Amino acid sequence: MSTSVQHDPAEAAKRKAAEYAAAQIQDGMAVGLGSGTTSKLVIDEVGRRVKEGLRIKAIATSIQSHNQAVALGIPITDFASTPRLDLAVDGADEVQRGTLHLIKGHGGALLREKLVEIIADRLLIAVDPRKLVDTLGSVFQVPVEVVPFAWESTATRLRELGFSPELRVHEDGKPYITDGQHYILHCDLPGSGLSPEEAAEAFNRTVGVVEHGLFLNMASQVVIGSPDGIEILDPIVK
Repeated sequence: MSTSVQHDPAEAAKRKAAEYAAAQIQDGMAVGLGSGTTSKLVIDEVGRRVKEGLRIKAIATSIQSHNQAVALGIPITDFASTPRLDLAVDGADEVQRGTLHLIKGHGGALLREKLVEIIADRLLIAVDPRKLVDTLGSVFQVPVEVVPFAWESTATRLRELGFSPELRVHEDGKPYITDGQHYILHCDLPGSGLSPEEAAEAFNRTVGVVEHGLFLNMASQVVIGSPDGIEILDPIVK
């Protein structure tokens, strides 16, 4: 391990969470592999275990994760031959304490992440402590994937609902384009005055919205890494 990693608490925390998450993958499983910085570490560890003889098949949640998995020799499957997954492992932008509701998608892969993780028997989320929040949306806005055609009209409808949407753009001002060839609007959840459940319903009803980054009642467990070890959280059912 490099000296820079050793002295970077956030990186060390991610690595601890990733190592635990990867260790939950057992021989013979069909697995969903997530996207983002922590998931990259998970995939690296899974690749190492595959080289040592672990037999699995996987579906990745982004083109980047897919390419990483292929390069590491992780066997890839598809939805036609694998309609259910035993386990999906991913990161998150925010994890709400108690409910374990999530905001995901600031890496731009929210649609594929949800398509993969909705068919998993278990969803394990690996994060560092900075991702824990008391109020969902207090740090990150909700990414909402929208059809490019008439996206301005879609944004107007979301604005009328109180979400104050902003188009995600590159440094040159051009719209960010997802793996699914869509745009992303960042939406203010607390400012809307809606609960996460109400917001999810509002997004689902809005014409032009493809998918949103609220992952509610999906996480089976959250592993929080720290330089000294891990903490496991289970959802508290109200």
